[in-house]
Amino acid sequence: MLTLFTTAKPFEGHSGIIQRNALKSWTMLHPDVEVILFGDEPGSADVSRELGLRHEPEVKRHESGMKYLNHLFARAQEIGSHPYLCYSNSDIVLMSDFWEGFQKTLEWKQSFLLVAQRWDTDVTWKLDFGGEAWEQRLRQLALSQGMRQTYHFVDFFVFPKGLYDRVPPFLLGRSAWDNWLVWKALSTPVPVVDGTDFFVAVHQNHDYGYHPQGKKGTNEDDLAMRNIYLAGNGSELRNLVDATHKLTQEGQVCRVHFRKQLNHPRFRQIWQSSVESSFEVRKRLGLRRETLRKVFATLRHTDAGNG
Repeated sequence: MLTLFTTAKPFEGHSGIIQRNALKSWTMLHPDVEVILFGDEPGSADVSRELGLRHEPEVKRHESGMKYLNHLFARAQEIGSHPYLCYSNSDIVLMSDFWEGFQKTLEWKQSFLLVAQRWDTDVTWKLDFGGEAWEQRLRQLALSQGMRQTYHFVDFFVFPKGLYDRVPPFLLGRSAWDNWLVWKALSTPVPVVDGTDFFVAVHQNHDYGYHPQGKKGTNEDDLAMRNIYLAGNGSELRNLVDATHKLTQEGQVCRVHFRKQLNHPRFRQIWQSSVESSFEVRKRLGLRRETLRKVFATLRHTDAGNG
């Protein structure tokens, strides 16, 4: 049903721990899941044998040594055993709620792009995958001590084979390619479904020691600018705010309206000012948070019925 594919850093130190955690979690999603690991970094072959992954050591690289995203997507769609694929960064732990979300989206429509916000979480140890309690423990850790990343970061993409027939030669390890993948789906057009409300995708925090300027450098150096140039000089970039649908907590796929406008900084500033200035009036009218929650819940159900 689903082929997951990725590439990795050398399986050494902290990177080795979190990458093993992520890859192992993918193999546990369903007995028929296929996982493809691209690249010949140290430890890749051993980990692939250990976890039962399909190892593809040959990858096309830029003169800098960085891997081309288009090669990975083309090759995965060519050799993947299943009609649906998921590219994910190799530090993302996916759990059974992700699989359930994929199934619910598939029941709704056969062509889509499924994405979600990630939960940045400190994980420095090898996860114990014995029994079902590991999911509960990790989810609780993410929700209680982690941070849900903003709409701009997209770390995994579930899509039908053939959706990404043409991908520019973006370089992995630099910015912009993830936002281009969202733009590409929207331009097809294929509905983009945000699963943030339904499942928890755990991003295991790490440093950016591979770049002398850290995270900032991966967004601003010459190679990052190259990626932005390939994305129409930045005009072909979208993020989760641009999603056309969402997967609700109840597991329904519904259309979303005015999300981009509501998340515009100017609107949020106006909204915050109006909330603060109208406090006394709302208090007299009984417009407390619980009342507003009920109103928004009603609107969500109405929205779901129109999906």
